[in-house]
Amino acid sequence: MDGAELIVATLVLAAGTFAFRLAGPLLRTKVRLSPRAERLMTLSAVVLLAALVATSALTQGHEFAGIARPAGVLVGGVLAWRKAPFVLVVIAAAATAALLRLAGVP
Repeated sequence: MDGAELIVATLVLAAGTFAFRLAGPLLRTKVRLSPRAERLMTLSAVVLLAALVATSALTQGHEFAGIARPAGVLVGGVLAWRKAPFVLVVIAAAATAALLRLAGVP
């Protein structure tokens, strides 16, 4: 892929993303969902995020990532649940994983 194709692809994706995001507010008044459907949409977003976190925390490529990474994610999750500042959550999670790896824990 040369430079011009990359720029065109980027612009097309940007326009599609903008149109997709704009469709939400524009269609919000025209499309009505039942309360059950709205509740399911909210839950599906949480499930999708949880699956992404689990996949990222537990695997590296097609293999188990070891104990250090999930332990760091667990520390970050607990701190986030306790409403710690975001910077502290990130630093504590990274430090936990780094210290475990430094101690020889995979």
